[in-house]
Amino acid sequence: MKNERVQLPFGQPVTEAYIHRSHPGVEALFGRHAAEPSHWTSRLRWLKEHADKRVDAGQLADTLKAYNDRFNGDAAAAANIEAIRSGAPVIVTGQQAGLWTGPLLVLHKAVTAISAAREASAATGTPVVPVFWIAGEDHDWDEANHAFVRDEAPALSKLAVQRPKGARTAVSRTALTQEALAAAVEQLAAALPDAAFKPELIEALRTYAEQSETLSELFAHLLGWLFGKAGLVLMDADDARIRQLEAPMFGRMLRQNDELEAAYARGANALQELGFSAQADVAPGSANLFLFDEDERVLLYKENGAFRNRKGTKSWTPEQLLGWTENEPQRFSNNVLTRPIMQDYVLPVLAAVLGPGEIAYWALTGEAFRVLEMDMPIILPRMSFTLIEDRVAKHLDKYGLSFEDVASRYSERRAAWLKERDEAGIEEGFAAAAAGVEALYEPLRSLTTGVQNGLGDLTENNLRRMKEQLQYLEKRTKDAHAKKFDSALRQLDWLALSLWPEGKPQERVLNMTDFYNRYGRGWVDKLLEMPCDKQGGHYLMTI
Repeated sequence: MKNERVQLPFGQPVTEAYIHRSHPGVEALFGRHAAEPSHWTSRLRWLKEHADKRVDAGQLADTLKAYNDRFNGDAAAAANIEAIRSGAPVIVTGQQAGLWTGPLLVLHKAVTAISAAREASAATGTPVVPVFWIAGEDHDWDEANHAFVRDEAPALSKLAVQRPKGARTAVSRTALTQEALAAAVEQLAAALPDAAFKPELIEALRTYAEQSETLSELFAHLLGWLFGKAGLVLMDADDARIRQLEAPMFGRMLRQNDELEAAYARGANALQELGFSAQADVAPGSANLFLFDEDERVLLYKENGAFRNRKGTKSWTPEQLLGWTENEPQRFSNNVLTRPIMQDYVLPVLAAVLGPGEIAYWALTGEAFRVLEMDMPIILPRMSFTLIEDRVAKHLDKYGLSFEDVASRYSERRAAWLKERDEAGIEEGFAAAAAGVEALYEPLRSLTTGVQNGLGDLTENNLRRMKEQLQYLEKRTKDAHAKKFDSALRQLDWLALSLWPEGKPQERVLNMTDFYNRYGRGWVDKLLEMPCDKQGGHYLMTI
């Protein structure tokens, strides 16, 4: 497998500044940098010296074991849980549960965490464990419920599981019927082309669907299937056992909520003073915590010494909420600003593997860590990949295209390729015809308005209709010309669909089943062999 490093746009200026260490003020917001070896040592030392500030390692290991015994029973994962029990730090990453793991970037996060843990273990001489934090508490069903695969049209097939009727609750609390999960697998089987590994893939998906009641459970089964042997440890943030461990921190977050709100505001102001925009909503009066109210997940706001829902139709006293943190902690969950703190309280986080958007909103949290006498972990940008199949690589060579051509200027290159084969000069011919029509109408404007002023508008409307007819004829002529090159254009469109689908990076659209169907798990194992890139580089990998 050939690897080539390329640079994709970050889309987040503060993330770019952090990764490239181009702005000292930005780096100061995070405290440490993944590319600095001494920062790994200092963070490891801090974790050892402040173990009493986190969940007890034995309780954490028991909780992780109970969960992984259900979804991720590989011996390597079990051994890593015992390492956590003995005090091993972790490299954590996470994502909302998505259908059949969601877009490929989810796998890239897992790969980065596994690679980083392997290298950190070697560098520090202590076991370091990769952990995947499944954000089952999230309630954005429309983001989680679908997967995209390519068909031979070429086009994308979107496969989705509809949300059952009921409250807008967490994905991990949205029960699905066996019929719904089984039907999704059958739709996938129909959408995927017949290929060498299709029977193996579909059988595995059917098996895990039968063992799952929610998308979060299915997600966990598949991550265990793909990465359990690499030692990846799984956890669901909405697991009842995890909630019990989180209870004391929920209490602190409520008691010190005003301090935390001010800390997030200071973080946003510091970012703005450096010339960057805040990428998470730091709303005045927001508690930055969710409450499950009759199964619906509602964001809490503060008003007149109490907490309320967004619309103000319900309210709760601080004493009432604090009582629930002790007796019913499963009623609470975090938002994007409090999740980093909770993660660091539950786990001994040496480093957190984050995507560009996540790095941007973590930039707001440094002050909040300090308010709770905590220390932000090392932020490690996730690596990313574009998988280039042999068929795609051959077509790139055939048409003289680079990856950048497809990603940045595909429409222009496609049109130029087709224009080079326009021996009849279609575009020029119709341009000349349009100019000729315009010239013919020029003396008519004076003639018609000279007879009657009102005929001027009629003349212009008549000219417009003539131009529209010419444009229609030109389109039909171009379509007929393009049809002569239908096979080549399909190959070109397959390139775009494979490398930059819907105008987005491959990793943000395509699902892993698309590639597993054709190549089995060999490409996953190759990804796991990659050394960790501390700058989270993007790699073109020919498979």
